[in-house]
Amino acid sequence: MASSPLIAELQAYIAADHPSEDVFDRQALALFAHQYQNNLPFQRFCQQRGKTVRTVKSWRDIPAVPISAFKALTLSCVPPEQAERTFMTSGTTQAEVKGKHHHPTLAVYDASMIRNFRQRFMGRCEKLRMGILFPDESLLPNSSLAHYLALALREFGADGSHYLLTQQGLDFTRVITELEHAQQSGEPYALLGASYSFVHLLDELQRLGKTFVLPPGSRVLDTGGFKGQSRELSLADFYAQISGVLGIDASQCINMYGMTELSTQFYDAGNAMLPSVKSGPHWIRTRVVEPLSGEELPRGEQGILAHCDLANFNSVTTILTEDVGVAVDGGFLLLGRAEGSAAKGCSLAVQEFLQAAAA
Repeated sequence: MASSPLIAELQAYIAADHPSEDVFDRQALALFAHQYQNNLPFQRFCQQRGKTVRTVKSWRDIPAVPISAFKALTLSCVPPEQAERTFMTSGTTQAEVKGKHHHPTLAVYDASMIRNFRQRFMGRCEKLRMGILFPDESLLPNSSLAHYLALALREFGADGSHYLLTQQGLDFTRVITELEHAQQSGEPYALLGASYSFVHLLDELQRLGKTFVLPPGSRVLDTGGFKGQSRELSLADFYAQISGVLGIDASQCINMYGMTELSTQFYDAGNAMLPSVKSGPHWIRTRVVEPLSGEELPRGEQGILAHCDLANFNSVTTILTEDVGVAVDGGFLLLGRAEGSAAKGCSLAVQEFLQAAAA
């Protein structure tokens, strides 16, 4: 599988510049045929919806699989034991069932992350001294975010880049030393990690009465929200506090939106204006849909985000999230988790998928 023509073609597509919509469609349909043949729960779901290799004519026709299905079923075109890595969703309780995303090879995930990160976070900069506010892969081997940040450090971290969170927690002494070094040396510095880790850092720096003015070119990347791991902040307060404490303009505070069930990430262009528009690279597409029918909603109308990610070659290309969004020029606005009738629609979509997969 790791050296198959399907993967080689996909890697070439990710590396291409400005491929046409027709090429995206061809890639999506080839992957759909592969997954329809080799991922039996997905095949049964498609058949119930009247979607087959003959009837699916465009990426928009591919049925979206609810992300909760990754917790209940094995969605993989190869036996899970053949996976080079299996990423698992983070559970808030020990007993919570975790979703699993099996990767026979990390070559596609890595190619997707590296090219996208270079364009959306690094810009014209080749290397940056980085501090990572998240555990490394040895501590969290099944975390897609741990792997993502390890790639960022390996591919784009300048000499002196480092992890700032250990088994003992956030190393505040090291963080302060690094921030002082950046301020004094004039070397741009980047902090990357989970949003809740930034809240813990902000709280400690504010407790100590410490503020910094980091050099031009410095930037921040946060992701994942607060997840009950820290106090909750509005986005406006969160980025205002980062700017005030670190001396980084909100336009240089980038938010990454990703999930275990995807192999590609979305970014905004900074958070000087809120809500910020999220967008992805040429190998992913997003629709805003009614969750149960899968029907695409008109631009400007709120619905559930469905993503078609060609880097998801082994599971399913198209997933139905539980996130509310609205399509706008240049991408979409992420408005939060589904509640009320939208959440009920997502739950019913999950039930439909599981019933079809078990038939």
